[in-house]
Amino acid sequence: MDHSMYAARRTRVIEALRAAGGGVAVLATAPERQRNADNHHPFRHDSSFYYLSGFAEPESWLVLTSTGRSLLFCRPRDAERELWDGYRLGPEAAPGELGVDEAHPISRLDDELPPLLNGQPGVWFPFGGSQEVPRRVTQWLDTVRSHERMGWIMPTQQRDLNSLVDEMRLFKDEHELALMRRAAQISAQAHVRAMRFARPGCREYEVEAELLHEFRRQGASGPAYGSIVAAGRNACVLHYEAGDAPLQAGELCLIDAGCEYGSYASDITRTFPVNGRFSGPQRELYDLVVAAQEAAVAATRPGARKQDGHWAAVRVLSQGLLDTGLLSRDAHGSLDDVIERAAYRRYYMHGTGHWLGLDVHDAGDYLSQAEAPVDQPDGMGGRRTSKPSRLLLPGMVLTIEPGLYVRPAPDVPERWWHIGIRIEDDAVVTAEGCELMSRGAPVRADEIEALMRDAR
Repeated sequence: MDHSMYAARRTRVIEALRAAGGGVAVLATAPERQRNADNHHPFRHDSSFYYLSGFAEPESWLVLTSTGRSLLFCRPRDAERELWDGYRLGPEAAPGELGVDEAHPISRLDDELPPLLNGQPGVWFPFGGSQEVPRRVTQWLDTVRSHERMGWIMPTQQRDLNSLVDEMRLFKDEHELALMRRAAQISAQAHVRAMRFARPGCREYEVEAELLHEFRRQGASGPAYGSIVAAGRNACVLHYEAGDAPLQAGELCLIDAGCEYGSYASDITRTFPVNGRFSGPQRELYDLVVAAQEAAVAATRPGARKQDGHWAAVRVLSQGLLDTGLLSRDAHGSLDDVIERAAYRRYYMHGTGHWLGLDVHDAGDYLSQAEAPVDQPDGMGGRRTSKPSRLLLPGMVLTIEPGLYVRPAPDVPERWWHIGIRIEDDAVVTAEGCELMSRGAPVRADEIEALMRDAR
């Protein structure tokens, strides 16, 4: 692997440390998690740690100093453990393989960090994550303080490293986009496989198995998150996990699933009729969600705000809810009234997208930190004063995912009951607008019906 891009990212962090007054940045990878007895959950590295190091082994720490040093602390080579658990890089090989200035056994971490912090203006580490990092930082600072009689100087600041790294991660380079396009391609083909496989009588977990098979068959490491395969009424549960419910003729099946490829996530949702053909009410609401997504896609372009796509989708959905009678004009008023009072949230209660990258809900501010707060709708039927949504720029990657979810209620005609629909694609902002990376899986109702008809 060419690790020059990771070295370039570390250099950017070091330059940001200098611009902010100096200091030492400390970042740990994720801990291993025991599943039961002597068995562990599959290890997955911390995303920011990997973003700066390209190193995927557990028990590792990265240290960057504003003086320009990069240090890795990792597990030493161990023939016995490598026999059981696999090859380790080791500190001797790490500088040459990873491009860091120096590497040490992880056992040296507590010895090396206090001298590094001596005389530094501050220490940077990710706030809000594992409590192990701030615990260790406090321990090192206590050691520095205990040496003050010997002339050591205590850092006076503790600062959030996320404020530097998250903004870098928000903008994807061509290497990252290539991985994300491949992840989206694999996931789209998995959705196609699932549509072709699904039929009345099979169960949600069987459809999930088809997704997982295609992920691994095409080289993905596995799912980027727990796959949602929701049949019938289960589609109205937003974070439903694939269970054992049977797919039934006349119902819809909602699949929200994406693979992880090269450590980057994809996130796709498709909704299709189990028997291969939408009913009249299903088709009416499905076409409405398609129109809402098209409006959101058109609003996703450089210079637009992150929330513009959401409000474009909300406007289309709200008009459709009035036209179908799911929201009555007598009770809810005009289109503007429905939006202002957030009456649409009865059937559409989530946002229209999130950042995507190394994490499914990726790093990056959603609000513009450079602009003054403004009075704006809060999306809950009220108003609040907050920073405006940030401007979209080329290289940002986000999902676009409107939906509608209709649960039974006395004032809802039965023909709409248990209809849950979401359509989600992965979009990269380009100079001209946005590119939908995940359209390898059909979206339009006629295309879905044709695919399922050919599979029968």
